[in-house]
Amino acid sequence: MEKIFESSLWSSRFIIILAVVFGLLGAIILFVVASFDVYETAAYVINTYLNHAHPEHFHEKVVGGIIGAVDLYLIGVVMLIFSFGLYELFISDIDAAKDSDGEDNQLLAIHSLDQLKDKISKVIVMVLVVGFFQKVGDTDFATPLDMLYLALSITAVAVGLYFLGKVGKKH
Repeated sequence: MEKIFESSLWSSRFIIILAVVFGLLGAIILFVVASFDVYETAAYVINTYLNHAHPEHFHEKVVGGIIGAVDLYLIGVVMLIFSFGLYELFISDIDAAKDSDGEDNQLLAIHSLDQLKDKISKVIVMVLVVGFFQKVGDTDFATPLDMLYLALSITAVAVGLYFLGKVGKKH
């Protein structure tokens, strides 16, 4: 009875396949949507130049469209890392990720939940940074105090990224 229960319990880990498959599907959807956003931005730029027009806030619209797409791509990367990590942790190592020498490709190699969390959190921080700069691009700075707040916020982001780069590295 114990052997049957333990075997069933161990086999239940395959329910993770749902998270892996739908995580990959979510990543694909995000990549497609972001690609359409880049395409639409490119079409807008081409049409603007072909019509010899230069609408107000042209650069802000172009940069906003591209940054928005980068944001979606980064979230798609989070979904990929999440899917690969869950698969490697609960199901099996990904044999296709090994190079010709049999060594693991360290880009997406996940060996513990802490590694998965660290990789996902770093990409999420980058998503937040990209979102921050997208918001900054849409903001009007009317007073010197607004400019001071902008400088302080950029400094805070830079310091945060500096320390994030130090995490997990050996001295």
